[in-house]
Formats: sequence, structure tokens, C-alpha cells
Amino acid sequence: MEDLNVVDSINNAGGWLVRNQALLLSYAVNIVAAIAIIIVGMIVARVVSNGINRVMLARHIDATVADFLSALVRYGIIAFTLIAALGRVGVQTASVIAVLGAAGLAIGLALQGSLSNLAAGVLLVTFRPFRAGEYVDLGGIAGTVLNVQIFSTTMRTVDGKIVVVPNGKIIAGNIINYSREPVRRNEFIISVAYDSDIDQVKKILTDIINSDERILKDREMTVRLNELGASSINFVVRTWSNSGDLQNVYWDVLERIKKEFDAQGISFPYPQMDVNFRRVREAEAA
Repeated sequence: MEDLNVVDSINNAGGWLVRNQALLLSYAVNIVAAIAIIIVGMIVARVVSNGINRVMLARHIDATVADFLSALVRYGIIAFTLIAALGRVGVQTASVIAVLGAAGLAIGLALQGSLSNLAAGVLLVTFRPFRAGEYVDLGGIAGTVLNVQIFSTTMRTVDGKIVVVPNGKIIAGNIINYSREPVRRNEFIISVAYDSDIDQVKKILTDIINSDERILKDREMTVRLNELGASSINFVVRTWSNSGDLQNVYWDVLERIKKEFDAQGISFPYPQMDVNFRRVREAEAA
């Protein structure tokens, strides 16, 4: 009896296989196609991500950003590959995409600040408004850039403090780069008394400028009377020098101007006010 039951089960299974042969063949083909899609997708993801990484490194983009973006592209391609494979085997991918979209939206809202800094870091490394070693002013924070990372930029101020600035704040503000240009201009405002000889003052200032070898003579130099102030006449002096010499030139020129003016008897005026008194008779005052 048991043998007959086994034979009947085998016959029923065989009959079911015969009746559903086309359906099973279709499932097998879809499964094989899904596996092929996954394999091809993995290969394409690896090739594309490696290619993007090499291109960004060849363009001197920061390795951290290159690795992050290439990994992002790779996982994006893998995600689309898995969705295509699931669709091939008959899974409704619309619901999967909806779930992934909702999860992405929730994650994006939760990490809004971090993603903003991330996007800003990518822009900073891509467009390079400043590099490590340059002296910059980032929204009122001035210092030498130590490194630019994905989420923040690290700086060292002139008094030795380490400052970490979020990249989102940097992109939202002004960036002043003091090191990018090889030459920069100094500007001096020199105030002298009204009884000073204008031509003599201009000659002294011009001689001081011409005698300093660090001042670039092939660039425009300006020594002009700029303003008739309330208690002084003000001269403007503009000179160009290499960026590395700029501050020392400024200090040295100011020191020489003071010494030369003292030697020539040219005085620097102090703020002053004339006060006039008038006596009034007591009778009139009463």
C-alpha cells in the first residue's frame, strides 16, 4: 500500500511538472537573467567607479572626495541593478522604489546639516578656492589652511590656535585668499601738517619707495596728495611687492617714513580743536 502511495505521488509530481513545464521554464529563464543582470551590474559598477576615481585623481581632486564619489556611484549602480533583477523575477519594484525613496528622504532630513557640509566640501575640493598652506579669511576667521576635509576645514591662526570651520559655513560666506596671487599691493595713508611743503613730502616718499629693492618697480607706484583733512593733508602711497614680502615692506616703509620726516622737520599733526572765548559784561548777562 505504501509503495502504491509513493508511486502515485511521483506520478502526480511528474504530471504537475509536465503541465507547468512552460511556467517553470519561464521562471528558470527569469532567474538566470536576473543573476546575469546582477553579475553584469556588479562589473559595470566596479569599472565605472574605478574610472571616475582615476579621472578625479588625474584632475588633482582630493583622494577622500574621489573615493567617496566613486563609491557613491558604485553603490547607486548596484542599487539600480538589484531593482532591475527583482523586476526580472516578477517582484513589483514600484513599492521597493517607494520604500527606498521614503528612507532616503528620512535620512536626508535627519542629516540635513551634515549633507550640507558634505556638498560644500565637494565644491571646495572641486573648485579649489583655497589650498592647504594658503593664508585665507573665511568669514572673519583668518589663518593658514591645514587641510580640507569632506565636512570641515582646519586652519591655524597667526596666534597658534587651531580652528575647525564647517564647510557649509565657508560656502555661505566670503572667501578671501591672501596667498593665491604672487604679488600684492600695499597702501599707506600719510598725514602731515598743513604747513608742510607738498613737493618735499612727495620727494621724500618717492625716494623711500625707490630705495627699497623689494618694491616692484615694473608695477605702478602712486604718491599723490589724496585729501585735505580737518587738521592734516593726507597723502596716499601705493606700492606692489611679492606676497611674501608684503608685511615686512609695510612695516619697514612706515619706519623709514617716520625717521625721514623727523630728520627733515616734517611733523605729523595731532587732532586739535580751536576754542574761542568771549567775555560778557555782568550787566548784560543779568
